[in-house]
Amino acid sequence: MKPTHLRIEEVPWDDPDARALRDRQRAEIAARYGTPDSEPGTAPSAADIAVFVVAREDDGTTGGTPVGCAGLRDLGDRTGEVKRMYVTPDHRGTGAAPRLLRALEEWAADRGWQRLRLETGLAQPDAVRFYTRSGYRPIPNFGIYEGLATSLCFERALDAPRT
Repeated sequence: MKPTHLRIEEVPWDDPDARALRDRQRAEIAARYGTPDSEPGTAPSAADIAVFVVAREDDGTTGGTPVGCAGLRDLGDRTGEVKRMYVTPDHRGTGAAPRLLRALEEWAADRGWQRLRLETGLAQPDAVRFYTRSGYRPIPNFGIYEGLATSLCFERALDAPRT
Protein backbone atom coordinates (compact mmCIF):
# COMPACT_ATOMS: atom_id res chain seq x y z
CA MET A 1 0.00 0.00 0.00
CA LYS A 2 1.09 3.54 -0.73
CA PRO A 3 2.31 5.66 2.23
CA THR A 4 -0.28 8.03 3.62
CA HIS A 5 -0.01 11.41 5.31
CA LEU A 6 -0.11 10.66 9.00
CA ARG A 7 -0.27 12.72 12.13
CA ILE A 8 0.72 11.12 15.44
CA GLU A 9 -0.92 12.65 18.50
CA GLU A 10 -0.90 11.96 22.22
CA VAL A 11 -4.37 11.20 23.52
CA PRO A 12 -5.86 10.21 26.86
CA TRP A 13 -6.27 6.48 27.45
CA ASP A 14 -10.06 6.84 27.32
CA ASP A 15 -10.12 8.74 24.01
CA PRO A 16 -12.93 7.15 21.93
CA ASP A 17 -10.70 6.55 18.89
CA ALA A 18 -7.98 5.02 21.09
CA ARG A 19 -10.55 2.76 22.74
CA ALA A 20 -11.94 1.65 19.36
CA LEU A 21 -8.45 0.85 18.03
CA ARG A 22 -7.56 -1.13 21.18
CA ASP A 23 -10.81 -3.07 20.84
CA ARG A 24 -9.91 -3.97 17.27
CA GLN A 25 -6.42 -5.00 18.38
CA ARG A 26 -7.80 -7.25 21.12
CA ALA A 27 -10.29 -8.83 18.68
CA GLU A 28 -7.50 -9.62 16.23
CA ILE A 29 -5.33 -11.11 18.99
CA ALA A 30 -8.28 -13.19 20.24
CA ALA A 31 -8.81 -14.57 16.73
CA ARG A 32 -5.11 -15.41 16.33
CA TYR A 33 -4.82 -17.17 19.68
CA GLY A 34 -8.32 -18.64 19.85
CA THR A 35 -9.11 -17.05 23.22
CA PRO A 36 -10.47 -13.66 24.24
CA ASP A 37 -7.93 -13.34 27.05
CA SER A 38 -4.42 -14.30 25.97
CA GLU A 39 -2.64 -11.54 27.87
CA PRO A 40 -0.91 -12.56 31.10
CA GLY A 41 -0.90 -10.20 34.03
CA THR A 42 -2.74 -6.95 34.44
CA ALA A 43 -4.04 -5.37 31.26
CA PRO A 44 -2.82 -1.83 30.60
CA SER A 45 -5.04 0.99 31.84
CA ALA A 46 -5.10 4.75 32.30
CA ALA A 47 -3.49 4.17 35.71
CA ASP A 48 -0.30 2.60 34.33
CA ILE A 49 0.15 3.87 30.77
CA ALA A 50 2.61 6.76 30.68
CA VAL A 51 1.66 7.86 27.17
CA PHE A 52 -0.76 6.72 24.48
CA VAL A 53 -0.64 7.85 20.87
CA VAL A 54 -2.97 7.55 17.89
CA ALA A 55 -1.98 7.76 14.23
CA ARG A 56 -4.49 9.65 12.12
CA GLU A 57 -4.56 9.74 8.36
CA ASP A 58 -4.92 13.28 7.11
CA ASP A 59 -7.63 12.45 4.62
CA GLY A 60 -9.80 15.54 4.70
CA THR A 61 -12.17 14.27 7.37
CA THR A 62 -12.56 16.26 10.56
CA GLY A 63 -9.64 15.26 12.76
CA GLY A 64 -8.45 12.57 10.35
CA THR A 65 -9.17 8.86 10.30
CA PRO A 66 -7.61 6.90 13.19
CA VAL A 67 -5.46 4.12 11.73
CA GLY A 68 -3.20 2.97 14.56
CA CYS A 69 -2.24 3.29 18.20
CA ALA A 70 0.44 2.44 20.74
CA GLY A 71 1.33 3.14 24.35
CA LEU A 72 4.09 2.87 26.91
CA ARG A 73 3.98 1.39 30.38
CA ASP A 74 6.70 2.57 32.78
CA LEU A 75 8.58 -0.47 34.11
CA GLY A 76 10.90 1.61 36.28
CA ASP A 77 14.68 1.71 36.02
CA ARG A 78 14.34 4.01 32.96
CA THR A 79 12.67 1.21 31.01
CA GLY A 80 9.32 1.21 29.25
CA GLU A 81 7.13 -1.48 27.75
CA VAL A 82 5.35 -1.04 24.42
CA LYS A 83 1.65 -1.86 24.86
CA ARG A 84 -1.32 -2.05 22.50
CA MET A 85 0.67 -1.41 19.33
CA TYR A 86 -1.83 -1.75 16.50
CA VAL A 87 -2.37 -0.61 12.92
CA THR A 88 -5.59 -1.32 11.05
CA PRO A 89 -5.13 -4.01 8.38
CA ASP A 90 -5.89 -1.58 5.53
CA HIS A 91 -3.03 0.71 6.67
CA ARG A 92 -0.35 -1.89 7.23
CA GLY A 93 2.62 -1.28 4.97
CA THR A 94 1.98 2.48 4.81
CA GLY A 95 4.58 3.52 7.37
CA ALA A 96 2.09 3.94 10.22
CA ALA A 97 3.68 1.33 12.50
CA PRO A 98 7.24 2.71 12.24
CA ARG A 99 5.92 6.23 12.86
CA LEU A 100 4.02 5.10 15.96
CA LEU A 101 7.01 3.23 17.34
CA ARG A 102 9.35 6.14 16.63
CA ALA A 103 6.97 8.51 18.45
CA LEU A 104 7.08 6.27 21.52
CA GLU A 105 10.86 5.99 21.37
CA GLU A 106 11.26 9.77 21.09
CA TRP A 107 8.83 10.36 23.96
CA ALA A 108 10.75 7.88 26.14
CA ALA A 109 14.19 9.24 25.21
CA ASP A 110 13.04 12.81 25.95
CA ARG A 111 12.25 11.65 29.50
CA GLY A 112 15.58 9.92 30.04
CA TRP A 113 14.37 6.37 29.53
CA GLN A 114 17.15 4.12 28.25
CA ARG A 115 15.36 1.14 26.77
CA LEU A 116 12.03 -0.15 25.57
CA ARG A 117 10.84 -3.70 25.92
CA LEU A 118 7.89 -5.52 24.50
CA GLU A 119 6.19 -8.87 24.41
CA THR A 120 4.56 -10.49 21.42
CA GLY A 121 3.63 -14.07 20.72
CA LEU A 122 4.27 -17.03 18.51
CA ALA A 123 1.06 -16.38 16.53
CA GLN A 124 2.35 -12.93 15.50
CA PRO A 125 5.27 -13.54 13.11
CA ASP A 126 4.48 -10.24 11.37
CA ALA A 127 5.05 -8.39 14.66
CA VAL A 128 8.32 -10.26 15.23
CA ARG A 129 9.55 -9.23 11.76
CA PHE A 130 8.51 -5.61 12.32
CA TYR A 131 10.19 -5.27 15.71
CA THR A 132 13.36 -7.02 14.52
CA ARG A 133 13.56 -4.68 11.50
CA SER A 134 13.06 -1.78 13.94
CA GLY A 135 16.18 -2.67 15.92
CA TYR A 136 14.63 -4.73 18.71
CA ARG A 137 16.55 -7.81 19.79
CA PRO A 138 15.25 -10.96 21.48
CA ILE A 139 15.74 -11.06 25.25
CA PRO A 140 14.79 -13.59 27.90
CA ASN A 141 11.16 -13.27 28.89
CA PHE A 142 10.80 -10.62 31.59
CA GLY A 143 8.35 -9.92 34.39
CA ILE A 144 4.96 -11.55 33.98
CA TYR A 145 6.11 -13.22 30.75
CA GLU A 146 8.81 -15.34 32.44
CA GLY A 147 8.21 -19.02 31.83
CA LEU A 148 5.52 -18.49 29.17
CA ALA A 149 6.41 -20.63 26.17
CA THR A 150 4.08 -18.68 23.84
CA SER A 151 5.64 -15.28 24.67
CA LEU A 152 8.54 -13.70 22.81
CA CYS A 153 10.23 -10.68 24.37
CA PHE A 154 12.36 -8.00 22.73
CA GLU A 155 14.30 -4.91 23.78
CA ARG A 156 15.95 -1.91 22.15
CA ALA A 157 18.39 0.43 23.81
CA LEU A 158 17.22 3.91 22.84
CA ASP A 159 20.75 5.02 22.05
CA ALA A 160 21.34 2.01 19.76
CA PRO A 161 21.25 2.57 16.00
CA ARG A 162 18.41 1.07 14.00
CA THR A 163 19.34 -1.81 11.76
